[in-house]
Amino acid sequence: MGAVDGLRSPGGLVVPREGLRWSFGPASGAGGQHVNKTSTRVTLDVDLTRLDGPPAMVDRVRRSLGDELSVSSESTRSQWRNRLECVERAAERLDGAAKAPTRRRPSRPTRGSVERRLSAKRQASEKKLGRRPTEW
Repeated sequence: MGAVDGLRSPGGLVVPREGLRWSFGPASGAGGQHVNKTSTRVTLDVDLTRLDGPPAMVDRVRRSLGDELSVSSESTRSQWRNRLECVERAAERLDGAAKAPTRRRPSRPTRGSVERRLSAKRQASEKKLGRRPTEW
């Protein structure tokens, strides 16, 4: 999962180092003088046109995320930890987008639920019939 040789997701997708673009800036929020002096906010832009892996997974990722993925982190005071967090988030997003959708298996209502529904309908019908005037 290191960014030295590129980005590797646990699912087997790989983006070479040339497909990663890092940018750094000052983080927002509290931190006093430290936050004004250091560039701890990290943004990782991943070029998904360079994505390598099983063709079906790559196709799903490109359809879902497009040609570029951008992830940023400024949660810690360490630029290095924020870089690691960006790599982890990008790998999670890639694997999530590459996962094949689960097919819904149609189910039937249970006998008890059908009986309860029909009983409730009968009761509602009888209640409304009781509201009608007897002479028409």
